Amino acid sequence: MAPVQEKKLLGAAGAPDTLENTIEDEEGQNLWSSILSEVSTRSLSKLPSGKNILVFGEDGSGKTTIMAKLQGAEHNKNGRGLEFLYLIVHDEDRDDQTRCNVWILDGDLYHKGLLKFAASAESLTDTLAVFVADMSRPWTIMESIQKWASVLREHIDKLKILPEEMRRLEQELVKHFQEYVEPKEASQGSPQRRAPPVSGTEDEEVVLPLGENVLTHNLGIPVLVVCTKCDAVSVLEKEHDYREEHFDFIQSHIRRFCLQYGAALIYTSVKEEKNLDLLYKYIVHKMYDFQFTTPALVVEKDAVFIPSGWDNEKKIAILHENFTTVKPEDAFEDFIVKPPVRKLVHDKEVAAEDEQVFLMKQQSLLAKQPATPTRANDSPARAPTGSPRPSSRSGPANVASVSPMTAVKKPDPNMKGAAANEGVLANFFNSLLSKKTGSPGSPSAGGVQSSAKKAGQKPVLTDVQAELDRMTRKPDSISANDTSPTENED
Repeated sequence: MAPVQEKKLLGAAGAPDTLENTIEDEEGQNLWSSILSEVSTRSLSKLPSGKNILVFGEDGSGKTTIMAKLQGAEHNKNGRGLEFLYLIVHDEDRDDQTRCNVWILDGDLYHKGLLKFAASAESLTDTLAVFVADMSRPWTIMESIQKWASVLREHIDKLKILPEEMRRLEQELVKHFQEYVEPKEASQGSPQRRAPPVSGTEDEEVVLPLGENVLTHNLGIPVLVVCTKCDAVSVLEKEHDYREEHFDFIQSHIRRFCLQYGAALIYTSVKEEKNLDLLYKYIVHKMYDFQFTTPALVVEKDAVFIPSGWDNEKKIAILHENFTTVKPEDAFEDFIVKPPVRKLVHDKEVAAEDEQVFLMKQQSLLAKQPATPTRANDSPARAPTGSPRPSSRSGPANVASVSPMTAVKKPDPNMKGAAANEGVLANFFNSLLSKKTGSPGSPSAGGVQSSAKKAGQKPVLTDVQAELDRMTRKPDSISANDTSPTENED
């Protein structure tokens, strides 16, 4: 019996050692399995590479500038054809980063064939399209984004994509649009990867059907419309008399376009650094499924943000309430009219003409003009001035009330000395009489009229007439006397 008990005791004593070894082996296996699982998880959760952003827009719209700003570089050079740059995307939660390719197509349609190097059938699933519109020239917005959307549609149709694959891409885009949920405000920390969605019940997976005019132009890839240079809103108000109604009309048309393509809309300004951080966050959210917590922004007219899936026709109709002079269905180009172009006047150098040539031209012009009569011929009866007063003359006291002579004999131009003075004096008296007799309010005229009424006689010009006749006859006699001695002397 004793040996059996010893064996049992020995077995009981060796049992702890065996349990400890077993536990250590299990812990070692769990440690290695945890390490391997962590490595595999990290490899699976690494940021994917090979994502592409296609940027379209007119020349001068600021597409290269804004993408370089997102890159963190000051870009001052404009390329031609197809530009390339990349964005560094960080995942600070997992200490990972990757590069996102950015392809910027030239504003000239001649270069649209270069899209084959940026978007292929294999890379289309990892592509985001960005249409850039220039808010400083709002009359070009709709034409521009519609043109570039047609260019992208044409390029996608040329790609050799299987119909089943294209249908899958389109349905995926519809699903993302329908499953949009307004984000809740979260802590504004560093962007982190979104957790995988928790599977719910079948009722939660039911989505509402698309509304009217929604995703009617499904490209199969996410689209983003970026309006640049929104700081020009104040300039449009001052220089082009834009009102709130104009900006609401522009926004409503852009949002309708975004509904047709399932696109998001964001207003930016590099000059004022407005919404640039928001643009970057939304891009990495759409491309890498980063967490995004910013809701739609529609209050400020120069900082609008409409995420894909948020908008609908009823929300756009709110803008129509402010319309007074325009209707929502009016054509865009009929209300947002391009202002008249102001022609720049260039200061051209004017060469002075040679002085002699100029004078010869003037001489020839004067020679061609007909001769005009002089002022002396036009008024031959004009009397000379500056004659001295004669030594002696007699006249009645009521000279001022008498009308002038109807005809005065002209003095002989050959008369000399006193004879010429007498003729000039006669004309001088004639002018005085003509002035004073025409003014009915003069006191002398009133005195003569009253005296004539008292005497019962009519005003007579006999005395003055006789005096003037004497003065005109006297120069004739004097001139005759003056000519006779000269003849005798000869």
